[in-house]
Amino acid sequence: MHKLTKVGLSALCGSLASVAANAGTMEVLGGATATWTSNSGQTSGNPIGMVSGVTFKGSGELDNGTSFTLTLTGADQAGYSSGSINIDTPSMGSFNINQATGGNGIGGYDDKMPTAWEETWGFGMGTGIDMPKGVSSSMNIQYSTPRVAGIMLKAAVAPGSNNATAVNDKTASGDGGTYKSSGYDLVADINPSFGIDALSGLNIFVGGSHSDTHKEHSLSKGNTGDHEEAVAGATFAYGPVTIGYQRSIEMTGLETAGAVEYYQNNIFGISFNINDNLSISYGEVESTKHLQGSGTTDKRIEMDAESIQVAYTMGGMSLKIAEGEVTNASYSSASSADHDGTTVALSLAF
Repeated sequence: MHKLTKVGLSALCGSLASVAANAGTMEVLGGATATWTSNSGQTSGNPIGMVSGVTFKGSGELDNGTSFTLTLTGADQAGYSSGSINIDTPSMGSFNINQATGGNGIGGYDDKMPTAWEETWGFGMGTGIDMPKGVSSSMNIQYSTPRVAGIMLKAAVAPGSNNATAVNDKTASGDGGTYKSSGYDLVADINPSFGIDALSGLNIFVGGSHSDTHKEHSLSKGNTGDHEEAVAGATFAYGPVTIGYQRSIEMTGLETAGAVEYYQNNIFGISFNINDNLSISYGEVESTKHLQGSGTTDKRIEMDAESIQVAYTMGGMSLKIAEGEVTNASYSSASSADHDGTTVALSLAF
């Protein structure tokens, strides 16, 4: 009996040792950014802010070369705010299960323009811009093909949306969960260098999204059409300079008078790396909100934003400054919706 016990314990210890040897690796990443923001026309509130986050990343590899990665992120003292599982095969591409973090489908291409720091519209200016999200606002799964002849194809699907704001009129409160849909995104990511070194920095992307409307739950919201989005653009990097332009459109499916019919965005950006640590950029965005009118009346509100940004990196610490202005913020024509602002940020990362 004692001999059997010893043999059993030895086998168990050997098995655990084998598992530990193939258990993969665990990384802990994180950082914090402290900011000071001054916005004309938005003087209320504390100008000092801070965002922080920590990410746990576990990875491993199977005997056949397939690798897997589990990522859990907690942001701003909250519980886990996002997570994803990625499986990358040697020859069949990769699969990603994403917890509505915005990285899959066309949500990962909402703004691919080069900047020294943040998107032109995203550094505390309060633009309230509408950007393409696709299925990335809901729990989804994405398949990405291997890159062949410079082309990678991506397909993401969300069998059901529990986030009403992903498919209605972009209000923060949504419609109380009564609106359900399923959707899919298709994206082509192309690096057409054709073996020419001068074209190695060219990237072209185009994608579309379609969400089915459950009309029986959404008639009170005026939804009589399906929700569709599209994005297309290109960036080109040559030496220290990167330039880019993209265009996107969102058809809301809303067909009641005064409701948002569609959004249309045009974004331009250029960045210059002065050296390995210092970079500067300039960007412009023009976003138009089209409203349903009566007869042939076309109601539209155009929001414009631009910014100049500078970033200086010193190892795990970086100093960033952004100066910008916005007209008709949050698609409002009120005079108070026009303002300019400056944001200074100090970031630490580990």
